[in-house]
Amino acid sequence: MRLRTVLATATAGLAAATCLTAAGPATAVSTGTTNSRTSNACSSAVSIDRFSDALDKTTYDGTFVGNFSALALDRDGSLAALEDRSSLFDLNAKTLQPKRVVHLADENGADLDSEGLVVDLPHARTDSRGGTPTATLLITSETEPSIRRYSRDGRILDRLPVPSSLLVAPAGRASSNLTFEGLTLLPGGRTLLASMEGPIAGDTSGAVRFQTWTRTKGDHFRLAAQYAYKPDASFLGVPEVQALPDGRLLVLERGFTSGVGNTVRLYLADPRHATDTSGIDHLTGRPGVRLIKKTLLADIADCPSLGATAKQPQPNPLLDNIEGMVITGREKGAYKVLLVSDDNQNAVQTTRFYYLRVRTTPAFRSSEARG
Repeated sequence: MRLRTVLATATAGLAAATCLTAAGPATAVSTGTTNSRTSNACSSAVSIDRFSDALDKTTYDGTFVGNFSALALDRDGSLAALEDRSSLFDLNAKTLQPKRVVHLADENGADLDSEGLVVDLPHARTDSRGGTPTATLLITSETEPSIRRYSRDGRILDRLPVPSSLLVAPAGRASSNLTFEGLTLLPGGRTLLASMEGPIAGDTSGAVRFQTWTRTKGDHFRLAAQYAYKPDASFLGVPEVQALPDGRLLVLERGFTSGVGNTVRLYLADPRHATDTSGIDHLTGRPGVRLIKKTLLADIADCPSLGATAKQPQPNPLLDNIEGMVITGREKGAYKVLLVSDDNQNAVQTTRFYYLRVRTTPAFRSSEARG
């Protein structure tokens, strides 16, 4: 998303609790030793190994490399990196160097405000020779919003239904640039989840909607349950969400304060006991509605800067407009998580990749809104 400047004060605190009941230029590298990882701690649950600005303000095959809004791990181990200006890159997972770029468009040939990405490998689909299942791409656009299925060469294969309330006004109750940002498949590949970045009109609780779909025969998706998630503050939205093997979610919250910089926090969230809000028109503090429970894993501002520099004021020079996230593996009890910032093709922002290690069983207390 091309993040809008939010005129908030530097002392903006948490949003009021609701009555809902919560149920390359530069690369910094650590030495990789235990002591080094400890010194690179952002919190007791998260550490940062390194960052890379190698792709900042570069081009590939005539296309600007940046504006990244989503990452996904491809079947061959490479990285799929989605730009919010309708381009999809294949990146070498080790060097980050682009290997291929594909232009995306809607049914009328218009560019997308492409934000969320899933590489889908359903068991039911085979290639034309009856061999290995063919991976396709599920991609959101914030414009309508929409989710389309694309072939690897950018052809539209399918389009998913979207609840009318989540459409951008006047068709629905969503605000432009605050719709589907995050996209992930839950364990087993049967359920798709998309996160709205901001609340829809009438949801005065400040909660955002997480919409799900269930896979049907023929690898289509039908609308399923919907859940409510409460960001920390009124100026924070949800740019990305990634599913863990146990059904919990990693959720990014992000905001921007003019003259101060970005706020980026990583949460562990559990939707498994949350209320299905698909039949609830307005989230306005109704008793008995259970929000998705969330636990703060780390505020990225608390990470060591590792020598990073910022082109505009930031609470930590490591920070930028972080928008994409993917789980790339697991090692020694921690998930390896890669983040990327969206530089908006702006001279004072940076395309930066962040290599984190995330432990999801910290002895933290869940953040729950109670009324």
